[in-house]
Amino acid sequence: MRTVAVHGATLFEGKTGAISTPIYQSATFRHPGLYETTGFDYSRAINPTRSELEKTIAILEHGKYGLAFATGMGAISSVIKLFNPGDHLIVSEDLYGGTYRLFNEYYAKYGFSFSWIDTSDISRVEASLKPETRAIFIETPSNPMMKVTDICRCAELIHKRGGLLITDNTFLSPYFQNPLDLGSDLVVHSGTKYLAGHNDTLAGFVVHSRDDLAETMINSQKSEGASLAPFDSWLTLRGIKTLPIRMERHEKNARSIAAWLRKHKQVEKVFYTGFEDHPQYGLSRSQARGFGGMVSFYLKDKADVPRLLKNISLILFAESLGGVETLLTYPLVQTHGAIPEAMRLSAGVNDRLMRLSVGIEETEDLIADLDSAFRKSI
Repeated sequence: MRTVAVHGATLFEGKTGAISTPIYQSATFRHPGLYETTGFDYSRAINPTRSELEKTIAILEHGKYGLAFATGMGAISSVIKLFNPGDHLIVSEDLYGGTYRLFNEYYAKYGFSFSWIDTSDISRVEASLKPETRAIFIETPSNPMMKVTDICRCAELIHKRGGLLITDNTFLSPYFQNPLDLGSDLVVHSGTKYLAGHNDTLAGFVVHSRDDLAETMINSQKSEGASLAPFDSWLTLRGIKTLPIRMERHEKNARSIAAWLRKHKQVEKVFYTGFEDHPQYGLSRSQARGFGGMVSFYLKDKADVPRLLKNISLILFAESLGGVETLLTYPLVQTHGAIPEAMRLSAGVNDRLMRLSVGIEETEDLIADLDSAFRKSI
């Protein structure tokens, strides 16, 4: 894993020996003659920089095929096009609000139906299966409540009826979790987050090993034109080189900060999969190699929300996650604003919930910043 992250699928560029994959900033490529090709023709379909990235993410996720998209939402949209009107999908209820908006406001009107449930409860997953169920779409850990879904069990349930399991692996990255090894058919990522890692580019990925889906997925990427640009591909390749050391630092900091928050008098509850009393701690240990850098928590008083967001200084009040900088997000307004109130509250996303994407700064500096902001909010 570490070696692949550093060197990618190809150790160096063959003609020049460049150890950094060149940015092939070309929209089109010359053909040697009629019916002759260099393997490249038009960058929307295939580009050397993006091709290297796609091969690299496929290796990291233990898959055969990798596809890079302009955003994570572009990747998810491409996956949903594998299904037909009338098909039913079971979806994790507390997933990213943008995914809910895409499914509910756009694909639902084309005849798709969705059941939004707590997929960490496998009995509820089983009870939600219908004759027309064609897929289970899970986030694990979930965003933002940090629930963990049993990938193997979900795979067993959906495969019995010939359906697909789709796993969003954004929170843990392939460094900590490989859903394909556990039975998932497709893995999706917001590559903007941990894979790119520096809050400076947008990207999305789909990885799979299904020969029967390969041509369909490639044609979808090419036809819709949501493929990742060469420069963004290069930025993501550069980010992946440090993925292992970043993920280890993210987790180290998150463990310390989650423990500190748990003892704070202004905090009601902390959600972190690395706590031994987390309901799915054992499951996490069995299907992942780490717990990641995401921490969510309830404040006791909702009046502390604006004060905390105003008074942090080193930690930044911003949407997104997975970058080297620590970000504090208010899901109610930012990431989950598109989800109806009743559904949000059922999932646990209330007006006191905060989500912390822990960066790679000094742990003591981050805790000091939180402590100062809490003190000013009193």
